[in-house]
Amino acid sequence: MFSARFTTLGRAGARAFRGARFASTSSSSSTAEGAFGKTNKDAAIWFAKAAAVSGVLGFTLSEYVLTDERLAKLKNPFVDEPQAFTLLDNGMHAHPLPWDHRGFFKTYDHAALRRGYQVYREICAACHSMNLIHWRNLVGVTHSEEEAKAMAAEYEYQDGPDDKGDLFMRPGKLTDPMPAPYPNDEAARVANGGALPPDMSCIARARHGEEDYIFNLLLGYSDPPAGFQIRDGLHFNRYFPGGAISMARAVYDEVVDYEDGTPNNASQIAKDVSTFLAWASYPEHDERKKMGMKAITMSVAMLGLSIWWKRFKWSHIKSKKLAYRPSKDVREV
Repeated sequence: MFSARFTTLGRAGARAFRGARFASTSSSSSTAEGAFGKTNKDAAIWFAKAAAVSGVLGFTLSEYVLTDERLAKLKNPFVDEPQAFTLLDNGMHAHPLPWDHRGFFKTYDHAALRRGYQVYREICAACHSMNLIHWRNLVGVTHSEEEAKAMAAEYEYQDGPDDKGDLFMRPGKLTDPMPAPYPNDEAARVANGGALPPDMSCIARARHGEEDYIFNLLLGYSDPPAGFQIRDGLHFNRYFPGGAISMARAVYDEVVDYEDGTPNNASQIAKDVSTFLAWASYPEHDERKKMGMKAITMSVAMLGLSIWWKRFKWSHIKSKKLAYRPSKDVREV
């Protein structure tokens, strides 16, 4: 009898304990205070006090601790000594221009790229090389495959050795790089008064401002200001660091006759060749934007699917309600 009674009380006590545990959780959640008080008024008072304390602390630090005299004694790790900045020594900042290809959904204007290549071939190629650009890179961008093969065949490239061990000259192919105007750097320096014309393959990537810098540089020639001395053989350009550049102005109105009849003023010519040089530096530009759009589209789709899956898997847990129901089997001993 004692054993049966003890068993009955034990089972009833276990059920009561489980109910009491749920009751404790439910009651604590219903009576818990917020992080900043029980009501909105308490939270507003807490934030007002925090703002007042922060203001007093900030004023104290700025007026009595972190003063200008004390901060002046700290050495700036990025600047060793004060240096004067002049426009002539560093060049003017290139004005940003509204290029068509800089929009998120925009690509290169391939008609402008074709005109830009024509400007490079007729003007720039006399001094500047593009060693990293091959004829095959123009296929499908500025010219067709037949046109690119015909242009490459106009130049001869050294190849070999042949069966006799001798080198020979052959017409160019699509796999050949664009021809350089000089055989080596020393020959280029001799022909340009000691200055080495830079390679134009990545010139936009290598200059601050990229195509903005190229456009402004091509049209930035003018007479030097009063008091600025420039030696013979140099030309004043306010966008070039130092103000003195070895390259003479090469872009003028009607200096190039476009095949498609586009107006050939100096601004249009500078715009087209700047666009072409920007493409030479970033030939993957259009493909990168296309892949970016695909990645964003897939990410949005996966995000929506993830939100739906999370709500689906957790719905039965978040919709569950715990309620305390006291057991009727508990009897006082």
